[in-house]
Amino acid sequence: MDESQLNQADAQQRVDQIHAFESELAQLQHAGVITMPVEQQQAVSQYHQQLLTQLAKQFDVDTTAQSKHLTLGMKIASLFGALAMAVSLFFLFYQFWGYLSTIVQVGILVATPIALFCGAIKLAENESHGYFAKIAGLVAYAGFVLNVMLIGQIFNLTPSPNAFLIWAGLAFILSYAVNARVLLFFAIVNVCSFIAMKVGAWSGMYWISFGERPENFIVPSILLFLVPHFINQRAFSGFAAMYRVLSLIILFLVVLILSNWGGVSYFNYDDDLVEGVYQVAGFALSAAAIWLGIRKEWSGVVQTGNVFFVLFLYTKFFDWWWDWMPKYLFFFVLGLCALLALLVFKRIRKLAKHTRTSA
Repeated sequence: MDESQLNQADAQQRVDQIHAFESELAQLQHAGVITMPVEQQQAVSQYHQQLLTQLAKQFDVDTTAQSKHLTLGMKIASLFGALAMAVSLFFLFYQFWGYLSTIVQVGILVATPIALFCGAIKLAENESHGYFAKIAGLVAYAGFVLNVMLIGQIFNLTPSPNAFLIWAGLAFILSYAVNARVLLFFAIVNVCSFIAMKVGAWSGMYWISFGERPENFIVPSILLFLVPHFINQRAFSGFAAMYRVLSLIILFLVVLILSNWGGVSYFNYDDDLVEGVYQVAGFALSAAAIWLGIRKEWSGVVQTGNVFFVLFLYTKFFDWWWDWMPKYLFFFVLGLCALLALLVFKRIRKLAKHTRTSA
């Protein structure tokens, strides 16, 4: 791939490939499998060194194992720092809120998210990894959510699902501005909740009771799963996987709930029939997710499909056997099923490796 088309994740993958190549080449030379002239080795080493320097300068990637460990620690620290700052802002507002006049309160509520938003954008422009920009972005989002709630209390506004759409819009903007997956998570959850609330309100229920009709989440989850197919997410590390995995989790949770509590479905049929249909749908959808993930090489989709296939399977085992089977025998059967699944996966893995070798 042309270096000009790389994003940070691609650049880091290229660095890892270079290190893997150097390690394997050393092993082959040590075993006497291959011999390279000194001039050729120097040319390859010089090219790799120049490429590593270029990638480190352009994308701030980790070129050593030590720096990769430090980067992981910095990501964890930035996440906890952002959450702590958001909580601190929340308690700061409530600590002194009662001492301020209405005009001052409104001024603070309007100015705070604007200042935090501008700060996050500015930091994103000046940082390569964007740790501080992501902290500022998450704090700006938390401050905006809090401010919308407080303005509603000040002016005694009627609660509305439209707030979730506003929160989702800001979360989407900030997530792409600072390249933060945690903000994309909030954006996806908020937009799914908004659509479910509006659909529930159109069907005659009070919008705040949207959780009583899980099927309202099916359509938005499918639409969000298709977003990376229609909108290229290559410039944003992990965004495509976030769309696919989170939308699948929402969809599978809906199916899992309805496969056990058919009475909350829109379908006015016998509960057992509704539950049976959703149980079959759960197995079919999770198997389809595994197949699609393997075909497209989407590891997150494969893992999500595996987890929920096992959940659907164990849920059925619980329904069938828990009440009458001795507990030691129940868990023994679960263990045997796990071993059987291991053998099946091992067989599929062997067939996949054989197919790839033949190709």
